[in-house]
Amino acid sequence: MNVSSIPLRIAQISDIHCGELTFDAHLLESAIKRINAMNPDVVVIAGDLTANGYEWEFEDAARWVDEIEPPKVIIPGNHDSRNVGYVHFEQYFGHRFSLFRKEFDGLRAERLRATGVTIVAVDSSSPDLNDGHVGREHYAWIGEQFAQQPDDLRVLAIHHHMVSIPGTGRERNIITDAGDLLAELTKLDIDVVLSGHKHVPFFWGLNGMLICNSGTASTRRVRGFTPPSWNEIQIDASTIKAYLHYEDGRRELSLIFSLKTRTLTRDDFYLTDDFVSSNRIFEASRPPAGR
Repeated sequence: MNVSSIPLRIAQISDIHCGELTFDAHLLESAIKRINAMNPDVVVIAGDLTANGYEWEFEDAARWVDEIEPPKVIIPGNHDSRNVGYVHFEQYFGHRFSLFRKEFDGLRAERLRATGVTIVAVDSSSPDLNDGHVGREHYAWIGEQFAQQPDDLRVLAIHHHMVSIPGTGRERNIITDAGDLLAELTKLDIDVVLSGHKHVPFFWGLNGMLICNSGTASTRRVRGFTPPSWNEIQIDASTIKAYLHYEDGRRELSLIFSLKTRTLTRDDFYLTDDFVSSNRIFEASRPPAGR
């Protein structure tokens, strides 16, 4: 095995919005080509595949998703639950709550100190509402899925953001049971949470887990000067690295998070200058040099 293939790699895209006026086929085509060339372990599509949940939009989204070659985890977003769209989601993509697992071979398990990766995908959408909610009735199920492989890396995939995202204006649509769900995820010792919804990429370290929000991968529904993008998450034995991929071909390291300390300090979690400068709303709030 090539050493470079040992880290776990996840491609995270979201907010495709097929059927939206701002949908850009060139953006999605480029992202899919780069993802296929990267050949990650799994691709997580974190919701909002459609604009309004109509069947023709899901049919269009399914054609695009079929072009993604690696294994896929797909969850609905709030747009996908409009107009009874959750029925069409299940028709084209299967269950709205799902479990994905990949087992590591011996060498990889030894190097990553994990037997595999478990990804639990959760539907946080509600029919015709933009607000997100998971509900206590699903917490036990989530815990049961992770309990099946206690020595795996643990990833939760959900559409709605659970922590506010800077640079997105007044807070809206954070999931209504965020506090309770975050407490449950802390007890479950989750490594990574993957979410979308806000069209701005950002990363939070919270109680030992890394929360990764992805931007819109294929629309011009962006906020401020933040460009369309998608995330690459790379996990080795000691760190989680997050890279942003932009439409011009750039791949930039955005952060490094330590799995050893699980603490949020400048030494083990940082946003690079490239990330800040490419998201100009954050650049404007940066303190002057020398402070």
